[in-house]
Amino acid sequence: MSCPGLWTRREFGWLSGGWLLRPLLASLQASRGPWDDPAEVAVVYLAADTPHWPRPDLDLAREHQEVSARLHQYARQHSTYLRLVDKGILRRAEEVPSFVNQLGDVDGVLMVPLCQPTPPLQPLVQQLPVPAVMFSRPYATHGWSAIAGLRKSGCRVAVVASSSYSELDPYLRAFRTIRHVRKSRVLVGTENPAGRQKLADEYRQRFGTEFRFVGGKFFEEAFRRVDSTTVDREVEKLVKEALRVIEPSPQEIRNGVQFYLAIRDILRREQVNAVTIDCFGTLAANTLPGYPCIAWSKLNDAGYYGVCEADLNSAVTQLVVTSYAGVPGFVSDPVFDVGRNEVIHAHCVAATRMLGFDKPASPFLIRNHLETNEGATLQVLMPGGQPVTVARFNGPRLMLLSTGEAIGAVESDRGCRTQLRTRVTDARRWLDSYQAGLHRVVFYGDHTRAIEILSQLMGFEILREI
Repeated sequence: MSCPGLWTRREFGWLSGGWLLRPLLASLQASRGPWDDPAEVAVVYLAADTPHWPRPDLDLAREHQEVSARLHQYARQHSTYLRLVDKGILRRAEEVPSFVNQLGDVDGVLMVPLCQPTPPLQPLVQQLPVPAVMFSRPYATHGWSAIAGLRKSGCRVAVVASSSYSELDPYLRAFRTIRHVRKSRVLVGTENPAGRQKLADEYRQRFGTEFRFVGGKFFEEAFRRVDSTTVDREVEKLVKEALRVIEPSPQEIRNGVQFYLAIRDILRREQVNAVTIDCFGTLAANTLPGYPCIAWSKLNDAGYYGVCEADLNSAVTQLVVTSYAGVPGFVSDPVFDVGRNEVIHAHCVAATRMLGFDKPASPFLIRNHLETNEGATLQVLMPGGQPVTVARFNGPRLMLLSTGEAIGAVESDRGCRTQLRTRVTDARRWLDSYQAGLHRVVFYGDHTRAIEILSQLMGFEILREI
């Protein structure tokens, strides 16, 4: 038996057949910026003038050469997201300040101990302005035993202790996310920037992300510049791709598509990769020319970020998790049903490629915005039978985190248009301790370990909600 108002896996499969969105937007893909460059990571080898361990007659030059060759072979295989820069060997603590001053614009440091002792280790980690990973091969050093304590003292550092170089994968990919976040530029549309400026400054200082505040008139001007022939063509494509159109008028759909094209032009012109608008505030002020819902779906499908309600915490959550995991986020208003141990995630904006940018899109209907009964948005029929990660920053020093299982899409005339039912381990516990605002961001897949690694290197704490 299926739950009332719930699309079963069989029904979902039938609906999705033949209703896939077209390939990712080529025009957007061609306008990538510095946030998509590979991470640049400095590699430094740690040694001593006289090694004791793993053996006193260790040939440090040969050891350095062998490890360096393996690492640069690894970097060539992962060149889409990684560049390694060899910075030689540090043997004494006194060499650390000069090394740090000559680092340049790197995203992180890979420390490779060659022997024991390693006098530069502690001062290096304490003085680095960027995060670091120690790659501790078996028998190389005892220095790994200091890492947890250094991290507890506030240093952004992690350790990989393994004979396998592939164990570096999740950590070096994290450097790519760190670069993505610090090079990202977020456009915030609001008539009241003062209410969000402090939080934006905190994220910029902590992660490097840049924020620019604009009013609704900024979007209205871009909206007017859009070519009408292009709007006609995009409207026709969208309507053909939809299962059906229910409430919106042709003009409401046209306004939504025109707004998307305006945002697309803004991304190119302003060199930003994320936009979040105080939708209700700007609409109430009559400074927004149309609903941004379709635009956000399109952007999130293409690896950019369209985020509801000028929610900076959810926007940065998506920057971090999406850039690492390769799946878009779904900003939601959770609805608890503790009797069933379920949480329904609901919102009127959703990506269609929630399983990944290279995966088939979910089917969708074109609906109006439920809370206002106007505008146009996509009701996305999300799949079930998958693990999900639910996360949200509460400022740059704390991320809220939980996991669950997606059961399937929900059809309801209450709440928001797109709804995803999830099963969790303890809905009552989560409800009783719920904090830090309404929104949460849903990502398909279990990304717990990835977020733990990112927390070590980016310097935020994790609070497990369930």
